[in-house]
Parts: sequence; C-alpha cells; structure tokens
Amino acid sequence: MLTFLLFLLAAYVIGSVSGGLLLGRLRGVDIRTQGSGNTGGTNAFRTQGFKFALGVVLIDIGKGLLSVWLMQRFVVQPAWAGWAALLAAVAGHVWPVFHGFRGGKGAATLIGGLLMLWPWVLAPLLSVWLLSLMIFGYVGLSTVLAGLTLAICAALDIQDVPRLVASVGAALFLIYTHRSNLARLRAGSEPRFERARILARLFGHKPA
Repeated sequence: MLTFLLFLLAAYVIGSVSGGLLLGRLRGVDIRTQGSGNTGGTNAFRTQGFKFALGVVLIDIGKGLLSVWLMQRFVVQPAWAGWAALLAAVAGHVWPVFHGFRGGKGAATLIGGLLMLWPWVLAPLLSVWLLSLMIFGYVGLSTVLAGLTLAICAALDIQDVPRLVASVGAALFLIYTHRSNLARLRAGSEPRFERARILARLFGHKPA
C-alpha cells in the first residue's frame, strides 16, 4: 500500500508539470495572463497558435500516459491502481503544485491515461468531440459531451466496477472544470470556433 501511495503522489506531481507554462517560459510568455487564463491546449491555440498548442497537448497527454504506465509497471495491487493514477494526474494538471494550483481542465491528460488503460474507447470519445465541434463550434461543450460518452461506454459493462467508477468520476470532473464554459454557453457569451462548424455550414445553418 505504501508503494501504491508513493506512485499515486508521483502521478499527481507528474500531472502538475504544465505543458502550457513550460513551453510558455521558453517563449517568454505566461498564457495564464492571456485569453481565458487557462493553461490548456484551447487557450494555447487561441493565444499562441497551432504549433505551440500542439506541443502543449502532447506534453499534457504524455503526463497521463506516463503516470498510468509507472503505476502499472511497478504496482500490481490494488487492481484499480491505474485508474487512481490517472485521476491523480488529472487532478495535478488542474491544481498543479508547481504553479499555484492554477492549471488546465484535464481533458488531454485524461486522454493520455486512456491510451494505456482503455484505448478502444478513444474512438467514440473523439468521434463525439469532433462531431459536436463541427456542428456547434464550442470546444468546452464538445469536451463535456465526450466525457459523458466515456461514462456511458463504461456503463455498458458494469462488470468492470473500477473502470465505471473512474469514468463517471472523470465525466463529472470535466463538467466541473468546464463549469465556466457551460455558464457562458447559457449566457450566450461562450467563444465559438466558426471555422470548425463544417457540418453546420454544410447543412445551411448560418453562424449565430
């Protein structure tokens, strides 16, 4: 159990390494002072461009992947240790100990862990995310819907209780971290990627 707790702490510490702030320091910027103030890939893309955002996303995905790999490599029990490591890494990303507990929203880190724990679920998750983005143009809404899809997929196999609990927890966590996006969506002030609304334009829906 002590080894499990040590690697759980390590997962949180790994999650606390912010890709947005790390690359931002190399560029001489702090993206927390720009755009939405978030350190994740969406704000990185809006404020620094595609290449910078891609680097941020790859680092954040890598954090989830590495955290789960280490837990599975060195800790055998409990059986749900990998899922615990993933949630710890996501928590570290959102509340990074190195950056004043002010980080991102956890989606990319979650994807990294799922690459190790449940890679097959990424196809429906990314399909829902992309479809929603191409219709509505809201990144936050698309991410929340993808998180709900994760919970639904896990519920289809209730025999795997650790996966179900972790998936529902992750979905609720994404709703929590995107609460400001959902509030702006209700208020009609959420930023929209009109260029991503390919399906909306295809079927003749004009931008709102």
